[in-house]
Amino acid sequence: MNASIITIGDELLIGQTIDTNSAFIAQEFNKKGIWVKRRVAVGDVAEDIEKALDEESKEAQIVILTGGLGPTADDITKPLLNNYFGGKMVLDPDVARHIEYLFREVYRRPGPIAERNKKQAEVPDVAKVLHNARGSAPGMWFEKNVNGRNVVFVSLPGVPHEMKGLLIEAVIPRLLKHFKFPFIIHRTAFTAGMGESMVAERLLDFEAALPRHIKLAYLPSYGVVKLRLTAQGQQEEQLTEQINFQFGQMTALLDDIVVSKEDEPIEKVIGHLLLQQQKTMATAESCTGGNVAHWITRVPGASAYYNGSIVSYSNLIKEALLEVPAETLRMQGAVSSETVEAMVKGALKQLGTDYAVATSGIAGPDGGTPNKPVGTIWIAAGNQDRVVTKLLQLRFDREQNIEITTMQTLLLLRRVILGLEADPAL
Repeated sequence: MNASIITIGDELLIGQTIDTNSAFIAQEFNKKGIWVKRRVAVGDVAEDIEKALDEESKEAQIVILTGGLGPTADDITKPLLNNYFGGKMVLDPDVARHIEYLFREVYRRPGPIAERNKKQAEVPDVAKVLHNARGSAPGMWFEKNVNGRNVVFVSLPGVPHEMKGLLIEAVIPRLLKHFKFPFIIHRTAFTAGMGESMVAERLLDFEAALPRHIKLAYLPSYGVVKLRLTAQGQQEEQLTEQINFQFGQMTALLDDIVVSKEDEPIEKVIGHLLLQQQKTMATAESCTGGNVAHWITRVPGASAYYNGSIVSYSNLIKEALLEVPAETLRMQGAVSSETVEAMVKGALKQLGTDYAVATSGIAGPDGGTPNKPVGTIWIAAGNQDRVVTKLLQLRFDREQNIEITTMQTLLLLRRVILGLEADPAL
């Protein structure tokens, strides 16, 4: 069962807006056994949208469109679909009542509702209207015979919050009733400390022996490699048993580098460890500017184990709040093993936690010296008994350097919590 996703908007083509909608749709479809074969972005040009509809419906049974359903002049998707499917525009009373409710009760806007907003209640009479509880633009479901196949077309708003609500609450349930999909089951392992090619070498014989309906995917990112096994078939219980067996075989071959046997980010791994031990942590950041704290606090419930952060971007703050000795900063510099070790000790004291991490370095694009070029970053993690430091020598742009430093800092904290030695320098 193939699907195609068409995203609409000039802002996507010029890079002004990043397309997160396609990724979300593909992830949710994959969970239900719907394979996204293609993702296409087109501008606000009627001919281009029509051409994409024609081409994608030749091979896909499901075509999802997002964007172009708002109240402004460049939102052309709805009238275009009306013409494409040979309908006429009619007022949907349920959508009209919902728009009235939004403007009066939710947005609290006095006075008359603008005509352009009222027109959002007009829909093609050949469409099934999908209620958008989060906004004023309804979703629309169309069906069309294409080369002897019944193809479903679904038009969704481009606003991610609204699109997600419609997809989960209306589109997927209707698709599951309309089509019969195979089961797709994933198991993901999170590894760190070994590059993708070396991991692949370890798994050479394992991968070659996998059944044809089970596939292995390598997902490298920021110094870690996730390994995803995917099984597809009609018997859910049998698939689950098979993939669990293969997953156990795979992780046994990688026991020394497996961080987690769940598809979860490193910040959740840290949270689990701290909750299990009933311990707390804090962050002391310089070059990452609070990004480590951001990662930790994007996990719901992090307040149970995370006390806070000191972003000591200047040496003055390192001295005043974290009690890094002035002599250390003068003799060793802010980017040094001694400084990040002192930052950890200062954070433990000032923020009253069991563990703390620290970062200090030159993220770029300038600020480097011959002795400490751009990408030279020191990180540390520790408790009252032990502080471990690690040197990162990165070669990417500023944003990537900060992201990699954040990942490596939390990986180092994990090793400290578990009593393991630090990995070698990157």
